[in-house]
Amino acid sequence: MSYNTDIKNSPEHIKSKICDKRTLIINGSPRKNGDTVSLIKNLITQLNGEYKIVNAYYSDISPCMDCRYCWSNDGCSINDKMTEIYDYIEDCDNIVIASPIYFSQPTGKLLDLCSRFQTYFAAKHFRNQIPTIKTKKGAVILVGGGDGNPQKAYETLCGIFNHINVKDVYELVGSYNTNIIAATNDTQANDNLKALTEFLND
Repeated sequence: MSYNTDIKNSPEHIKSKICDKRTLIINGSPRKNGDTVSLIKNLITQLNGEYKIVNAYYSDISPCMDCRYCWSNDGCSINDKMTEIYDYIEDCDNIVIASPIYFSQPTGKLLDLCSRFQTYFAAKHFRNQIPTIKTKKGAVILVGGGDGNPQKAYETLCGIFNHINVKDVYELVGSYNTNIIAATNDTQANDNLKALTEFLND
């Protein structure tokens, strides 16, 4: 595991503050220093406990291939970095998904990564097992240039949360006019982010 705190150049990293909470942050942006990353950076300066950031575009994680291995087996047939993320998902307290809005939805690479949650769906619906995932809080952070529908993307990600035992999802936080004002300068978005962090830290 990398402990590099430079999220511009590292596909994933962990950092810990003195606290027993653990937060998984999934970054769905291809831009290494864009608006999504600026909001993630703001979040982690206020976040208590350990956090792990995974970048959907730069981590070695393949999409689900619908091989149906998980219909009758635990885990996944694909041997890549997702194995580590499964472990973190099952034990963490919070999951935050951050993404630009593309055609009113999260980015394709983010959805590729989330497709690997199929193993949890299969456990419940095909293997008749209850996945051993700790109940957790969730949050969605979205950014856009003003021509998308953030609510559609939020609903998509809330549906994904349902399969990984996220029971308490915070209201949508985002910056939706980034073609004109950078997210880092969006006062409302950053005020909402502060309230979100308090929710995760509680």
